[in-house]
Amino acid sequence: MERSDGECASSSENPRPWQSYHTVYTNAKAGMDGVDKEKVQKVVYEMSKGSKYFENEERKEAFIQQKIEHMRARCAKLTSPVISHYQKVADKRILELEATRDLSRSWLHVDMDAFYAAVETLSNPSLKGKPMAVGTMSMICTANYEARRFGVRAAMPGFIARKLCPELIFVPTDFTKYTYYSDLTRKVFCKYDPNFMAASLDEAYLDITEVCRERGISGIEIAEELRTSVYEEAGLTCSAGVAPNRLLAKVCSDINKPNGQFVLPNDRMAVMTFISSLPIRKIGGIGKVTEHILRDVFGINTCEEMLQKGSLLCAVFSHSTADFFLSVGLGLGSTNTPQARFRKSISSERTFSVTEDKALLYRKLAEIAEMLSADMQKEGLRGRTLTLKLKTASFEVRTRAVTLQKYISSSEDILKHASVLLKAELPVSLRLIGLRVTQFNEDKVRAPSDPTQKTLTNFMTSGHASKKIVGDQNSLGSDINDDCLIDDKETSVSLDVSETNNYEFGDPVCDNSLPDLNDENCSFSNKISEVEKIHENEVSQLLEGNSLVLRQEEGSCCDGVEEVDKDITPDNKVGTSSNQKDQFIWLDDYKCSLCGTEMPPSFIEERQEHSDFHLAERLQKEESGSDLRILTHRERCVRTQRDHIASHRKRKKQKLFEKEGTHIPIDMFFAKRNRNF
Repeated sequence: MERSDGECASSSENPRPWQSYHTVYTNAKAGMDGVDKEKVQKVVYEMSKGSKYFENEERKEAFIQQKIEHMRARCAKLTSPVISHYQKVADKRILELEATRDLSRSWLHVDMDAFYAAVETLSNPSLKGKPMAVGTMSMICTANYEARRFGVRAAMPGFIARKLCPELIFVPTDFTKYTYYSDLTRKVFCKYDPNFMAASLDEAYLDITEVCRERGISGIEIAEELRTSVYEEAGLTCSAGVAPNRLLAKVCSDINKPNGQFVLPNDRMAVMTFISSLPIRKIGGIGKVTEHILRDVFGINTCEEMLQKGSLLCAVFSHSTADFFLSVGLGLGSTNTPQARFRKSISSERTFSVTEDKALLYRKLAEIAEMLSADMQKEGLRGRTLTLKLKTASFEVRTRAVTLQKYISSSEDILKHASVLLKAELPVSLRLIGLRVTQFNEDKVRAPSDPTQKTLTNFMTSGHASKKIVGDQNSLGSDINDDCLIDDKETSVSLDVSETNNYEFGDPVCDNSLPDLNDENCSFSNKISEVEKIHENEVSQLLEGNSLVLRQEEGSCCDGVEEVDKDITPDNKVGTSSNQKDQFIWLDDYKCSLCGTEMPPSFIEERQEHSDFHLAERLQKEESGSDLRILTHRERCVRTQRDHIASHRKRKKQKLFEKEGTHIPIDMFFAKRNRNF
């Protein structure tokens, strides 16, 4: 609804406050051309006033208005030279976008007419000709064209719809039935494009370029034939739009609804003429908020005006957003058939009457977990991250997530972890609960990766980058895993790197003698520089300065396990001793510092298991280094010297640092950083 000039006045001063009350329910939709929009807006305003929904809409409206004022201020600060610059940017970008125009393909968008309502009428012919909506008094999914004449539409609360149309008949949803009829229509779509894109149960995009060429007929004939076939197969009517790209095809399918079609020729002049007077709200991707911003900030109401205001759009919006608006102004859209993309998430949610009954909320959660599990098992999916979505009575949306150590898909596992997340939010009054699973197992979403290939995260956190081994110069014996081995052509071992990792989980006293990588003198880098300058027979002299570390290690190599046990605190956090930094903590009391696993404080048992897991991992690493600890001081010096000489030979071929004492290897930076957690 257009804003009036007196919009800034408060509702108490405005004799028609509903005119400044923006709502999605009053927007134009197929079958609502003759609706008295002001009457609908007034009813929606009066029925919503004072409710939690109304308060939430007012908050959203205030935020949008604040954003509009901010953007207006930005536009007002633009000087003539700046605007001139962005005009050149816009002109250049328009030429680049124009060069991508493809008029060689024909796309057909088919949209079933009031699909759910039509299916219910087909099942119950007595509903024909009567205003009817599918849904409940809380919310309706769709309405037939008889009801739309009263202003009733999808996503409208049933009690408001009943106020607009007292004779309105409500029919409960039956998605099993809708899916059955959707499958019937898709059988028809496959005959024209086996790779059609289903946008929902009741609409799809078809690339009819090849079928038109093979049969030597036009898009008009294909559209008519397809609509006839759908009616014969399913007994339902549909509308179609044919255009050079998907964006325009969707707009065209809405022009002659219901049971009609519109074809836009593959001609640039025809496209530009069509788009010039097209309201921006007709474009998919431009909703209520974007419409208000474009209109109230830039004075843009039609697609053609986007090109005229291109300089301002480029100055205010991001590159990608400005590109989208300019593409709309040119009538450009996607023409290629998108490649199959792997699913990244799967979810299920349900809206219900507001309640704070714990038993009822848990029952709703169990039902949603069952539905989500069924969908996951149907597609063979298993995931690690579970997200709980809640919408409170005041329409506040909350999300809480947990990342697990194993992949799950069963309703029992989903419900188990979701219940813990919900319990942490109680007591609360809710109107919606949803569950989403992400981070699917690799072997489902893509080809299995090389098991020996380390991820960047593992590379940085495990310290393997610093535990590089040169040929047979392995000082840790045969206990080292194969996945630690790296081609010796890429290795570069230094004394400080080796010492740092050998004592990573050792005695705290030994850690005190490690070089400080943050020190201004950068002893690590200085020693490397010295090694580059001296001969092999001088390396042993350099090692003598580090013998203290080895002697301290001999006397304390058996104390590591006891120190670990002492450092575990009651709240599942590994604490610090006076000489050792934390190696495992819950960041913000929520996220594991070692692996990034998210776990709320209420997950007491799970957090205990998680800390035990890292403790066991830590002890295993200590045990694997025991071979080094039992060596005599002389043997250690000999082996360390031999490793260092081999490293020195290879280091001569390349300069590790551009400036002496100013840089350290990236793996050492992260290894040091992880020890300091």
